Amino acid sequence: MKSIASFFCLSKVKQGSGSDDHAVLASETAFNMNEVEALHIMFEQLSCSIVDDGRIHKEEFLLALFNCSNKKNLLAERLFELFDLKKNGVIEFGEFVRTLNIFHPDTPAEDKTAFAFKLYDLKHTGYIEREELKEMVLATLSESGLSISDDDVEAIVDKTLQEADLKGDGKIDLEEWKELVAKYPSLIKNITLPHLREITLAFPNFVMETEVRDSELVC
Repeated sequence: MKSIASFFCLSKVKQGSGSDDHAVLASETAFNMNEVEALHIMFEQLSCSIVDDGRIHKEEFLLALFNCSNKKNLLAERLFELFDLKKNGVIEFGEFVRTLNIFHPDTPAEDKTAFAFKLYDLKHTGYIEREELKEMVLATLSESGLSISDDDVEAIVDKTLQEADLKGDGKIDLEEWKELVAKYPSLIKNITLPHLREITLAFPNFVMETEVRDSELVC
């Protein structure tokens, strides 16, 4: 895992073209103007690490935040897709700030819950199906450096579906997901990054660090 706090070590900040956008972003998110400007410094560093075009390409995103540009990482891929709001294969500054806002401690739990649901909805069907749930459990375990038996993975998936699938149709819809999160708030604990309160000092990693406990259904 690569720390990216050093990306704030810039000698000066470019001014001019984005000042009005910064004010809009500050008004629409939990970040203030100073924090948005700090994020812009970070964004400039990320967006020129491979292709210097003022946008973050997938390879830049994966390399900087996950150090995995040359290997498959499901969590990283899914996060890139969710940051790429326009679905054009790159992340623009507004997308970067608005999506990062979901991780802010002051963002309502309802927004975090909806974001987590999209993260698990790999096929974009509006449901979390069993195989999607299993893939995400495996990806989270892998990202955390944890290894459990196949039987234990199946048990986590089965128990989660048993708890969440209130309609008995073999999949989890958004309303069922909300019920599950209300019962197990730890499901969205990784959608909050406390360091975002101090964004002018340090930038958080996006790696979802979780631990498997008997009392938790999904990592």
